[in-house]
Amino acid sequence: MPLTSAPAPIITIKPTTKPSNIDEYVAVPAEPLASVAVLLRATFDLGLPETATELWHGHPVWLDDDVPVAGFKAYPTFVTVLFWRGQAITDDSGKLNASGSAEMSELKLKSVDDFDSDLFDGWLQQVRELTVA
Repeated sequence: MPLTSAPAPIITIKPTTKPSNIDEYVAVPAEPLASVAVLLRATFDLGLPETATELWHGHPVWLDDDVPVAGFKAYPTFVTVLFWRGQAITDDSGKLNASGSAEMSELKLKSVDDFDSDLFDGWLQQVRELTVA
């Protein structure tokens, strides 16, 4: 009777240390997602100048008076953009999707080619207006 062997287990190697700041976080993804992370950071920094930034639950978030308003999270094949009050944003493009409970909306980007600066400018303007209201 021939011996059969079980398939080799799949081993996933995770980084030994988690990023401790946004600079370290944006340095982790490989291309093309690295460029997306760098672009989003610059876009949020410029578009939300009155906010504070920090790693919040392990990913970059922009906060107004300690309340998250926007952020992003890198996954192996895309970067999710998060707007905490995104369902209050007027989005004629239909690209923002309701996410989770409450008012959050999200958008997935696979490369910088998926980024529309005019849309982001409008969305961030609305985020600024919502934080004042």
